[in-house]
Amino acid sequence: MLWDLFCRVIDNHGDLGVCWRLARDLAERGHTVRLWVDDASALSWMATRRPQAIELRDWREGHAVDVNLQPGDVVIEAFGCELPTAFVARMAARTPPPRWINLEYLSAEDYVERSHGLASPQFSGPGAGLSKHFYFPGFTPRTGGLLRERDLLQRIAAFNGPAWLAQRGWAPRPGERVVSLFAYANPALPALLDALAEHPTLLLVCPGPAQAQLHPKPGLRSIALPYLPQPDYDHLLWACDINLVRGEDSFVRAQWAGKPFIWQIYPQHDDAHHAKLEAFMARAQLPKAWCQIWRGWNGLAALPDRLTGLREAAEHAVGWRTQLASQPDLLDQLQGLLGVSS
Repeated sequence: MLWDLFCRVIDNHGDLGVCWRLARDLAERGHTVRLWVDDASALSWMATRRPQAIELRDWREGHAVDVNLQPGDVVIEAFGCELPTAFVARMAARTPPPRWINLEYLSAEDYVERSHGLASPQFSGPGAGLSKHFYFPGFTPRTGGLLRERDLLQRIAAFNGPAWLAQRGWAPRPGERVVSLFAYANPALPALLDALAEHPTLLLVCPGPAQAQLHPKPGLRSIALPYLPQPDYDHLLWACDINLVRGEDSFVRAQWAGKPFIWQIYPQHDDAHHAKLEAFMARAQLPKAWCQIWRGWNGLAALPDRLTGLREAAEHAVGWRTQLASQPDLLDQLQGLLGVSS
């Protein structure tokens, strides 16, 4: 089937990261994808290998959609981006009309279960006669699940983390634990570095504000990483003992890695992210000590002086991954909703 996937890059490339993973998963399952994006520059490092089944389409301001282009069988507007008016009109004129999906942001809040799959009939405007369905990713059987390639867990099980790190010159010294850091600007970073330095640590720092805040510290050795393609970023998460992640894409990938992780949720000006953070910690039943670290890293409390509860967090990470893996993945569920086989 032909899928049209529309994405606007708000900031930090997280929206594009999620959309590229979805497009790639669709291609691997035999579908064809037109990915419409207003800023594809990050794909130069994020997606160095591009399946032939994915076609990039320019969606920048002032670039009109080809008036002769026929909409695909499925049209996805990611994260509430508004589709071009002319394209919606052609969707309404198509026979049969495409299935229209609004792919929402990931949340563990209760409203997700109530809202997932709801239809929004279009009674007026260029899409009159169409019906849009809201699709909510999530962590329970009453949600749309999480993106997960069909062979992901097998690849993780077969992965050799120490060898992968050594090949890149990022191997730890004897006795060092390995920690990845991917973060927004965070005033709690100095306190976190102090806590990490309590144990010999190799800190692998992804591009971003954190790289500029690094200073020599006894017990803490750091390496500034380059931008990594998505497969290599996954390998980084699999190879580390602890992962600090941010936003949505790396947050999900850290859960599949099955390692202790600390999430920096995307900050919102009205502090709505506080409730979202608490909702996930409750949904996942994170260990109490780990919740205190998460709250400290996200500015809800003081960050503890030490990273306590690491063993309990490691056990929890494996169990939580097993629980998530018992549910169908996002694309399997989406195809089921649409009556699509692959």
